[in-house]
Amino acid sequence: MNKTIITCALTGNGDTPRLNPAVPVTPEQIANEAIAACEAGASIAHIHVRDPKTGASSTELSLYSEVVGRIRDSGCPIVINLTTGPGAGFYPSDEDPNRGSKESSMMTPEARVRHVLELRPEICSLDVATMNFGKRAFINVPEHLVRMAKLVEEAGVKPEIEVFDLGHVRLARNLIETQGILQDPLFQLCLGVPWGADADTESMLLMKNYLPANARWSAFGISRTQFPMVAQAVVLGGHVRVGLEDNIYLGKGELAPGNAALVKRAVSIIKSIGAEVATPDEARSILGLQPGQSKQRSAAQ
Repeated sequence: MNKTIITCALTGNGDTPRLNPAVPVTPEQIANEAIAACEAGASIAHIHVRDPKTGASSTELSLYSEVVGRIRDSGCPIVINLTTGPGAGFYPSDEDPNRGSKESSMMTPEARVRHVLELRPEICSLDVATMNFGKRAFINVPEHLVRMAKLVEEAGVKPEIEVFDLGHVRLARNLIETQGILQDPLFQLCLGVPWGADADTESMLLMKNYLPANARWSAFGISRTQFPMVAQAVVLGGHVRVGLEDNIYLGKGELAPGNAALVKRAVSIIKSIGAEVATPDEARSILGLQPGQSKQRSAAQ
C-alpha cells in the first residue's frame, strides 16, 4: 500500500460548538487545533473560520489571515487547505421563490475565493455539487465553478474537488475534459451528508470507479461512519479525512476532546491495516506540491 494522507477538517460551519465544546471557534483555537492535529499524524488541515463572538460560520478575511498566519509562524509543516464552500447556501423566500430569504448566503465566485487569492494556501476546496444540504439548497452552478477554478489555479493553488454523489463526479469530469481546468486535482468523496451518497462500501466504490484514471482521491464519512470509512478508503487505495467538522464523537456517547484524538484513532486504523501514514512533505510529494512550499509562501507574505 502507498502511504496514506490524513486530512483533518478542524471546525466546519455547523452548529457543533454547542454540542461539543472542543470544537474550535477563535482563530487561535483553530490554529492550535491544526498544529495538534499535525503532531498527531495529519498532513493537511482543512480550514473554515467562525465569528469568535457567536461561533457562527464566517467568511471574514481577517479571521482566515490570523489562522493561517498563526500556523505558518509556528513553523508547523502541515499543508493548509482553505474552504471555499461558504457563499453557496440558498433558502427561497416564501413570498417570492425567485429571491433568497434572509437565511440565504449566496456570494459571487470572486468573493468566495478572495481569501484564497490573498493568502495563497497550497490547497483549497472546490465543491462541485448542487444538492439539498440539510434544510437548504447548496448551489454551485458550472459557470461559477469554472470562474472559481480558474482564479485559484492561476494563483498556484491546487483544487480539492469535493463531491457528494455520483453526478458530481460526472460533472467534475466534464469540467476537466471540456474546460481545461482542474487538471491533476485531489478528489474528496464526501459520504453520508444529507442528501448525498450514503457512507457505505457500495457508494465509495462506485464513486471511486467513476473518477478519472489514476486520480488521487480521499474520502470521509460523517458522524459514526467516520472511522469505518477511514478503513474502507485505505483498503480501496485512497486517502482519508477525519475531524470535528464531520464528527464530534470519539466513540458511542464519548465526545472527542479535540481533533488530535480523532487523528490518532485514524492513525491506529491505518496502521492496523498494514498501511503507513504520510508526513506533510510526503503528502506534498504525493499531490505534486513542492516540499517546503508552505514556508516559501509564508516568507513571501
